Amino acid sequence: MKDYDKYIVAFSGGKDSIACFLNLLDQGIPKEKIELWHHLVDGANDILFDWEVTEDYCRQFAKHFGVEIFFSWKEGGFRKEMNRQDSLTSPTHFEVPFTEYDNETDYLTNDFDYPIRKVGGTRGKKSTRRKFPQIGADLKTRWCSAYLKIDICATAIRNQKRFNGKSTLLISGERGEESAARAKYNVLESDRADLRNGKCQRLVDRARPIRDWKENQVWEIIERYGVVVHPCYYLGFSRCSCKFCIFGNADQFKTAFYISPNEGKQLIAYENNFGYTMKRSETLEQFIEKGEVYNSVNNVNKVWATSKIYLGAIITKNWVLPSGAYGESCGPS
Repeated sequence: MKDYDKYIVAFSGGKDSIACFLNLLDQGIPKEKIELWHHLVDGANDILFDWEVTEDYCRQFAKHFGVEIFFSWKEGGFRKEMNRQDSLTSPTHFEVPFTEYDNETDYLTNDFDYPIRKVGGTRGKKSTRRKFPQIGADLKTRWCSAYLKIDICATAIRNQKRFNGKSTLLISGERGEESAARAKYNVLESDRADLRNGKCQRLVDRARPIRDWKENQVWEIIERYGVVVHPCYYLGFSRCSCKFCIFGNADQFKTAFYISPNEGKQLIAYENNFGYTMKRSETLEQFIEKGEVYNSVNNVNKVWATSKIYLGAIITKNWVLPSGAYGESCGPS
């Protein structure tokens, strides 16, 4: 763990990515070697599937612990990729340090702390989606993870010279307890951005250091550091994925529709427009009728999770296990 030049934590803002970061601190990894990378699944300006507060929660978390955080996204995000029709996939945007800044190709905006680089979206094969990602382990059909997260990360690494001739450990928080497929993931392997035998000698390993952790171990390290987790956990959600995650159960969707009815109506409209449902065997309207709104929603200000500004603390001395802990994860298979 201590032999790398740089450590990148794929940081969703959820409990497992928090545990991965805190585990690095436990291992004595210097903070100046650690970066948090968060992928904005809805893009830079539009929120449909995700929690509105996630971006700023991640930013405030990084600020508190004194580490850098870099944001990246697919142009147009989830909505544009989902609606793609006979066209190329959109370009990728990602922040780069000022030391990497090229004033001829990168751009600056007041919405982000670092210069932004735009690559791709000009070559390849035109294709059509016009449907939601489908539930399953295959990333070709569950394309949201591949196109809006995994590919984005690899693209950002490949297109920054600062990783050439260096060793980088990319850390993600998959746990075997979540599914039989994840239990078989390698703890350490070469990442898709690796090019150690190429001209640039870019060594990139992928690590899953908490693959064999149980959920109680995740909450234990979070409690030890006194971290206030993402607001969705206090609303009763057991996973900090998209608010409208395709894997969510009826209670999660019922609660998400209750919290964000306008976005819920947009998803229903897309089902009607596409002629494809998100849940395959039934419409979202039928699906949410089977669910119940989490009781915790009435005890927590939902604006806490739907504001684009995170209003809470990052650390507390009076740590309380959130109501969503040990719930039904309903994550990827």
